[in-house]
Amino acid sequence: MAFRAFRSQSVLSQGSHNLSEKTTEEPVPSKVAQSTVTCFYQTTVAGFWRNVSILWSKNLMNHSLHITIDSVEGESQFSCKIDVKPWNFWSRKGYKTFEVEGSQVEVYWDLRGPKFTGSPEPVSDYYVALVSDEEVVLLLGDYKKKAYKRTKSRPALVDARLLVKKENVFAKKSFTTKAKFDEMRKENEIVIDSLTGSNTNDPEMWISIDGIVLLHVKNLQWKFRGNQTVMVDKQPVQVLWDVHDWLFSGNSVSGPGLFIFKPGPAEAESEKEDVAVEGSESDDGSVTYSSSLNSTTFEFCLVLYAYKIE
Repeated sequence: MAFRAFRSQSVLSQGSHNLSEKTTEEPVPSKVAQSTVTCFYQTTVAGFWRNVSILWSKNLMNHSLHITIDSVEGESQFSCKIDVKPWNFWSRKGYKTFEVEGSQVEVYWDLRGPKFTGSPEPVSDYYVALVSDEEVVLLLGDYKKKAYKRTKSRPALVDARLLVKKENVFAKKSFTTKAKFDEMRKENEIVIDSLTGSNTNDPEMWISIDGIVLLHVKNLQWKFRGNQTVMVDKQPVQVLWDVHDWLFSGNSVSGPGLFIFKPGPAEAESEKEDVAVEGSESDDGSVTYSSSLNSTTFEFCLVLYAYKIE
């Protein structure tokens, strides 16, 4: 099966006009499992169409939310940090302002009683609202009426677009996440089950969506990289995987398995153009991810890093 290795590059579709997107994410500590969910949006902030990243991060010590907004040229960033569970309960509902290229941007949140299902990102009973020029340009959570009432701001004329969701998950054998492949439909539950390890002669992997096994890979030691198109709610979704480090990592702690889920049928090689999704580590240990995305034709994709723990 045709496949291009994507340890540092992912094959996605793009047109002739590119949008540069960058975000800085905290590295995964070597001794502490840190679950993260990063969502990359496009929305209008301070009069320009910009890239905004929302990073939910959780480990044994901290649970936080980082909001990062790119400058117009993408050469600098403006950020705001929120403690999801501060020691002071009243701080779970708050308000902050910060400046983006001369314009005031406001962040309102209510995280007093959010519900979680294992991910650092809440699933319900909360809101986080980003306000620019008296418009709610990005609204997270299901408490939408409360958010508009508190911010006293109108909805944006153009809705924010979710481009990429990138997640770090930790488990022994089974990894679970959710993604919405179609804005008009409900979220789909994705479960990746694996049978690997030194005691396994024939490693296997299963990928289920909404409880239905759509992909079963046998002889995983030979098929540790691959791609396949599956049907989800009668719509094609490309699934790409690379679990080389699960099987052949020489380190005491194996690297993650990498999975990409992208709506739409696979393209012919003659029609493909690459989009780089790369990670580079700086001197301080932070990792900067960048990608070139098409602002008109790009569709949502999910990038999942699955870390095995003993």
